[in-house]
Amino acid sequence: MGRTMTKQTKFVLDEEHIPRSWYNIAADLPQAPPPVLHPGTGQPIGPGDLAPLFPMELIKQVVSTEREIEIPEPVRDAYRLYRPSPLFRAHRLEQALDTPAHIYYKYEGGSPSGSHKPNTAIPQAFYNKQEGVTRLATETGAGQWGSALAFAGAAFGLEIKVYMVRSSYDQKPYRRVLMETYGAEVVPSPSVDTQYGRSVLADTPAHTGSLGIAISEAIEDTVTHPGTKYSLGSVFDFVLLHQTVIGQESIEQMEMAGEEPDVIIGCAGGGSNFAGLTFPWLGRTFRGGRAYRVIAAEPEAAPSLTRGVYAYDFGDTAKMTPLVKMYTLGSGFIPEPIHAGGLRYHGMSPLVSLLKDIGAIEAQSVHQRACFEAGVQFARTEGILPAPEPTHALKVAVDEALEARESGEERVILFNLCGHGHFDLSAYERHLSGQLEDYEYPAERVEAALAALPRV
Repeated sequence: MGRTMTKQTKFVLDEEHIPRSWYNIAADLPQAPPPVLHPGTGQPIGPGDLAPLFPMELIKQVVSTEREIEIPEPVRDAYRLYRPSPLFRAHRLEQALDTPAHIYYKYEGGSPSGSHKPNTAIPQAFYNKQEGVTRLATETGAGQWGSALAFAGAAFGLEIKVYMVRSSYDQKPYRRVLMETYGAEVVPSPSVDTQYGRSVLADTPAHTGSLGIAISEAIEDTVTHPGTKYSLGSVFDFVLLHQTVIGQESIEQMEMAGEEPDVIIGCAGGGSNFAGLTFPWLGRTFRGGRAYRVIAAEPEAAPSLTRGVYAYDFGDTAKMTPLVKMYTLGSGFIPEPIHAGGLRYHGMSPLVSLLKDIGAIEAQSVHQRACFEAGVQFARTEGILPAPEPTHALKVAVDEALEARESGEERVILFNLCGHGHFDLSAYERHLSGQLEDYEYPAERVEAALAALPRV
């Protein structure tokens, strides 16, 4: 098409445009989400059932149907360290792909911990501190969430205990160092610090871990340590709520660019960054606005949305969490140790799952080698090294742009680049040396895990 090199365009909002409220998609959903059930009784849970785990202000956000939930000023003040985040037009990538598509990306890698995760870590730390909590226990997959909560804990004076999935603990030692630098205590999961962790290690001493196991350990830690609450970085409704600052800013920035997206893409493991970008756009659709193609990109090694079943399941491996209806591969399923550790989860956010079930969003699964190829191309054209997780969204965006080239159709593509890959260089090293492997969908292991779904 003979395009000339065009300077990359950056759309920046000033601090006054940091959202003053989070967007609650519950106000606009076409149908109510299925109730969350108590793991013992099988009956819908109430706020009191969640009180041992979360502060009451966060529980109120879970049950709220208000469209806007005000962001406390101390939280907005902490957001000012890195928000609003920039939106870029990827001119150089467009030229490399020789595509008529316009590609935009919202970049969340400029936060203190290098990803979108502080968007919820900061309010969670604030509300816990406000309620008198002194210590938080959590799990982390690749370490982005653990890093963010460690940062937020330092900001609000809270002790942080992080159970880091063993495969990522080994693959990403500098994530652990960052967490410890912020003051958190980090242990590999499964660990010897909990009864459940010890039982897993007794059966499989070299276990690579999973988010489901780490969640079980963090919850056990919470209920056995006075003054401790549980904090999590994805899946749950209030986490997705806090991330909607991403999408709200992107709406303003796309208006600055004079365009509206045709396709909106986010990677999806538990659903937080995907929801953060897409929910405000979907809300416009539900309120009678334009419909967009919204695509969740997930790993082929843990394809809950594309290969899982929509059923009630536990969020953790030890079956301690409430039962939620979600797309799941079975709580006993342990994904292969892919480098996108933040996407190694057996289930999916109940809200994202509902949207998939009613046809409001699509899902695609991709292999990790193709994702890293897209990540390298992006680094060489746009200059930013993506974390392994958002390379899944990037790969789908590239495919959409190439499809536009083949059809000669102009389309506007928006995706969320939810974090940088500076702590993931070992994974890129394996890719560049040809050592990175793809994992096929483990149908038999998933079938076995699904056979153990709770009967609801």
